[in-house]
Amino acid sequence: MERNFLAITDFSKDDLEKLLELALSLKKDYFSRGNPPLLKGKVLAMLFNKPSLRTRISFDMAMRHLGGDALFISPNEIGLGKRESIADVSRVLSGYVNGIMARVFSNNHVTELAKWSSVPVINGLSDYNHPCQAFSDVFTIYEHFGELANLNVTFVGDGNNVAVSLLNACSILGINFTIASPEGYDINSEAWETAQVLSKNSGSSIKQIRNPREAVSSADVVYTDTWTSMGQEEETKKREKVFPPYQVNSDLMKLAKSSAIVMHCLPAHRGKEITNDVADGPQSLIFPQAHNRLHAQKAILVDLLGEV
Repeated sequence: MERNFLAITDFSKDDLEKLLELALSLKKDYFSRGNPPLLKGKVLAMLFNKPSLRTRISFDMAMRHLGGDALFISPNEIGLGKRESIADVSRVLSGYVNGIMARVFSNNHVTELAKWSSVPVINGLSDYNHPCQAFSDVFTIYEHFGELANLNVTFVGDGNNVAVSLLNACSILGINFTIASPEGYDINSEAWETAQVLSKNSGSSIKQIRNPREAVSSADVVYTDTWTSMGQEEETKKREKVFPPYQVNSDLMKLAKSSAIVMHCLPAHRGKEITNDVADGPQSLIFPQAHNRLHAQKAILVDLLGEV
């Protein structure tokens, strides 16, 4: 497989399916007898330009469960690309640690880290995509349904970095993907064009539509995310006027399949993109989805840093 984990599109269907099986195996081991120390003596550097609950704790605990260690590095400690060049940071860290996970604003920063690094680099989030989240999401869907092919995933809301990676994962794995978003908030054209090629190869369908009620009509999975992503705070008032028709609430869920599940990558703004009764209702897998970040990322780490 790839020596880095920068984008879902870097991986084939076979690659992702093997990673999914590894994640499932590692999760089963964890709950039955504990994970073996597959990363004993290994250290992951975690660079954070953006704060996080799930990304930081899940990577840290994943390394601990696998016998390794993780170093949290805050924005002020490095000043990535400001106090010191990204190339120099990458080359220095490569001599200290076995892998680098970076959660950044600009996607160029994580790709530049990978360019100069001699150890694997993991994209923990960028303004363009969020591959760790998407891999964890399809792992959650696979675990719940026992299959992926021909399932219908509907994303309701902003065509943001999470939507891009989820689109890519679905397109590669043969999952049908629909996004309902307001005009002007679509998934970017480059990502959509890439997904069209991928979905054609896998036999899945991808659709962009405006009407969320139409979009969820045959959904097995209804997915939403915050209307305003980190770094877009100045757009909050504008977005809060545009997105209310795209709220995932009980009326919208009545239009999906009765067996449909609800997903959200968190943090959630309850009463905005999702209502409490849906987020905490019987169809919600939001918290199992969050917990699966731990197990999905174990698979990524073992694949990149492990000896097997």
